[in-house]
Amino acid sequence: MIRNYFLFASLAVAASMSAVGISSPSGDITLDFNLDSAGQPFYSVDYKGRQLVAPSPLGLIADEAVFTTGFHIESSDTTTVDRSWQPVWGEYSQIRDHFRELAVNLKADNPDRFLTIRFRVFDDGVGFRYELPAQDKNYLTIRDELTGFNFTDNHKLYCIPGDYDTDEYLWSETTFADLPDALNNYHRHSEAQRAGGTSIQTPMLLKTNDTKNPVYVNIHEAALIGYPAMLLDVDTGNNSMKSHLVPDRLGVSAYLQLPFFTPWRTLIISDDARDILASQLILNLNEPSKIADTSWIKPMKFVGVWWEMFTGYQKTWAYSDDYLAKPGITDYSALKPNGRHPANTDNVKKYIDFAAANGIDGVLVEGWNEGWEDWASYRKNRQFLFDKAYPDFDVDELRDYAKSKGVKLIMHHETAANAADYELQLDRAFQFMKDNNYDAVKTGYVGAIIPRSEHHTSQWMVDHAKHVIERAADYQIMVDSHEAPRPTGLCRTYPNWLAQESARGGEFESMGGNPPSHTAMLPFTRLKGGPMDYTPGLFETKMSYYNEGKDSQAGTTLARQLALYLTMPSPMQMVCDLPENYERFPDAFQFIKDVPVDWADSKYLEAEPNQYITVARLDKNSDDWYVGAITDDKARKTRIDLSFLPKGKKFEAVIYEDAPDADWKSNPQAYRIRKVKVDSRSHLNLNLAPGGGTAIQLKAL
Repeated sequence: MIRNYFLFASLAVAASMSAVGISSPSGDITLDFNLDSAGQPFYSVDYKGRQLVAPSPLGLIADEAVFTTGFHIESSDTTTVDRSWQPVWGEYSQIRDHFRELAVNLKADNPDRFLTIRFRVFDDGVGFRYELPAQDKNYLTIRDELTGFNFTDNHKLYCIPGDYDTDEYLWSETTFADLPDALNNYHRHSEAQRAGGTSIQTPMLLKTNDTKNPVYVNIHEAALIGYPAMLLDVDTGNNSMKSHLVPDRLGVSAYLQLPFFTPWRTLIISDDARDILASQLILNLNEPSKIADTSWIKPMKFVGVWWEMFTGYQKTWAYSDDYLAKPGITDYSALKPNGRHPANTDNVKKYIDFAAANGIDGVLVEGWNEGWEDWASYRKNRQFLFDKAYPDFDVDELRDYAKSKGVKLIMHHETAANAADYELQLDRAFQFMKDNNYDAVKTGYVGAIIPRSEHHTSQWMVDHAKHVIERAADYQIMVDSHEAPRPTGLCRTYPNWLAQESARGGEFESMGGNPPSHTAMLPFTRLKGGPMDYTPGLFETKMSYYNEGKDSQAGTTLARQLALYLTMPSPMQMVCDLPENYERFPDAFQFIKDVPVDWADSKYLEAEPNQYITVARLDKNSDDWYVGAITDDKARKTRIDLSFLPKGKKFEAVIYEDAPDADWKSNPQAYRIRKVKVDSRSHLNLNLAPGGGTAIQLKAL
């Protein structure tokens, strides 16, 4: 719902003008636009009177026309907008959308070319995009985008390598000058997949090197539709970055039919790290919901037949081991079961019983459908069937059993990156879901994309992801997508897109582990595009518990895993561990049972990227508040100010914290639970263990 819509002013600028500017509503951010002597567009950004982004180039290059030079300003328009809207779910029940807009209308002669560059300047940052109206050449083959981000010094960078096909990297904390060495430390994927050189992924975070008053800048994009994802090529000698559009394997970035407008290029800006986490700028740059009736979209927690396959060799997604001799299987009933297939009727019933007994909404089942044998020989076949269950998975019985227990089953669609085949099966697959009472699906695209000419973040796959979400909405299905193009706030436009992976998630705790700093970095970067299915809730952190052949350990204490439900917000949160591990720690598990996944308000209390985060959130359906705090591998003392609580109201604080001797390496399961009475005048003094955290339930009395 939109209210208080805008105060409007228009300014016509003579064609002889070559520079215009605009500032944010508060005046803290100023954006200047100008054309150089060759008619090349440039922009710059000042923050609180200091230059943050030096003059940086703009423009597009296509085979048919070049939109880079020869321009003059025909006119410009300014608008001030102040409105609010209500998200279907999220960190806030209402979001303010307040900005000043500058649209610069450019024209070039011989031949005629028209381009509008639209800037929106908020108190917390800047967004801008290219708008191409209809003109003589209405079909463009885009080769490059000149968008630059020229900074003024050797600032600190928090980033991962640029890659066309994966975001599953650990984060580097480096500088412009040291970036090449940081990128060389990575084990890169195939030469065909990676961007190469000194390219980095968005979202990324920059921190200026002013030790007294540093400024934080998150660079990303919003509303990625009909266009490839943007990486950044870094010029380490000049402290600058340039857009790098993901191409197809012919080297073409985008095929456009005009009129067309690109995604927004975004800069979230503040001298307070907490403001980066709180910013809703990327959501504000997306269109309102295209789904009129959203009553069927339900935030949820879920358990899953999932972790037991990741943590040991004794369980498999596949039903049979006979695939090596029989690629392209058509009759699964004739195969010998391997006895290690957990997606079977009896085992799934145990998960349903556990979910029902503990108030958990859903059960995800991976490995239920035919095709996993062909996965192992995917170079020959690579096709899953999304309406054909294995012989040991009784669809009808499980459908009825889950319904009798008040639990929803969640479908899993792993495509082995055969996106073309998935589109052919999509309607049949979604109808099968509705016929069997499934309202949510987890999709996956592990492998090299089919069509073979495409990457995970090229234009074709961006279009594919949008098609899947729109078709899912037609069937009233919610989606949690993995290995898809990284999110850019489209969950506002399509609120059935509840979560995505698109980063190195919790599953890597079983594959060498994630360092404690990892989840202190993701909210500053990856999560700015939208919620992540990180899969928190891991209670048993030593992988040798699951499999004697594994000696790695998750980078977390048990109490920290509880805090992740607050610091890594998502309307679709997994309860990732095995039921038996929750039964070993029932008092700690109580927090996971109680913590909501949808919020009315959020207050970021402390934050520093790669080090620590403390946040308080108000339950959308009660007066209860919840607090989560995490730290990196260093122990930390924190004093939590509870002045955000309503004055005059009493609360009981149930504190789940690291025990005094807790440590993510040596004693990760040491925790304690205590209760104290508090109000808005109270403070809580807490000790966070190395790699630890604290989760607090503030129950209104």
